[in-house]
Amino acid sequence: MARKRKGNKVDGWIAIDKPYDMGSTKVVGKCRWLTKAQKAGHAGTLDPLATGVLPIAFGEATKTIPFLMDAQKTYRFTVTWGEQRSTDDKEGEVVEQSDVRPAQREILNALDQFTGVIKQRPPAFSAIKIDGKRAYDLARAGEKVEMKEREVEVFSLTLLESDNDTATFEMECSKGTYVRSVGRDLARVLGTFGYISMLRRTKVGSFDESDTISLEKLEELVHSAPLEGWILNVVTVLDDILALAVTKDQAAYLKNGGFIPAGELPTSSRIGEIYKAMHEDKIIAL
Repeated sequence: MARKRKGNKVDGWIAIDKPYDMGSTKVVGKCRWLTKAQKAGHAGTLDPLATGVLPIAFGEATKTIPFLMDAQKTYRFTVTWGEQRSTDDKEGEVVEQSDVRPAQREILNALDQFTGVIKQRPPAFSAIKIDGKRAYDLARAGEKVEMKEREVEVFSLTLLESDNDTATFEMECSKGTYVRSVGRDLARVLGTFGYISMLRRTKVGSFDESDTISLEKLEELVHSAPLEGWILNVVTVLDDILALAVTKDQAAYLKNGGFIPAGELPTSSRIGEIYKAMHEDKIIAL
């Protein structure tokens, strides 16, 4: 007989406004503790020094995390000119310095080099695995870490404001894009050094800043309102996936590992497409 999982049966999403200097895993742990949920996970890690949109999945929603991981993301960030840091953000040690400060016109002229499909080398202090070990663990141990270039896509990169020592940007990009690498490489193109001194994620897929709540607000809510009132539906992240209505009997069959014969599907259904099988307003399967 299967062991009953401890905790509340919570299914759905909530977008947390991740606080500064707190790791994503700790945020998930705090959310799970507050809600007493049986299962929780997050979509898209944020560095401890970053803030902003961190979608947390509970229960059945954890099965849809891969769909949100692939979603487009938007960041607002500030580059401080004149120093290169070991971590490419303000946490690291200063390893290079320059007196060069780019003019606004020079910055604007360089942005085209960082839009479209580009190649970038991830920071040595990143969660990428090298021979089974996290790059940041190797870097912290003093080992030389060789990061391979990878292709990412930047849909837009806009200069919001600048002064002598800093410039603030907004960037829309694909998964796997490292903002720290963009800041570092942009500075080098401009003939200087730079590091990320502020980083905020403002959007992940269908979640944006207006959807988020703080951990403090979450703590208030769990003590004053039913969970169902503020947990977003599991299908929230599947808006762009076609829905397939199924009967009560078909839903029960799918839940037990069965399949729906092609002859019972609508003639408009296409082989090779991903569908969300829905019974009434509840998702049954993908």
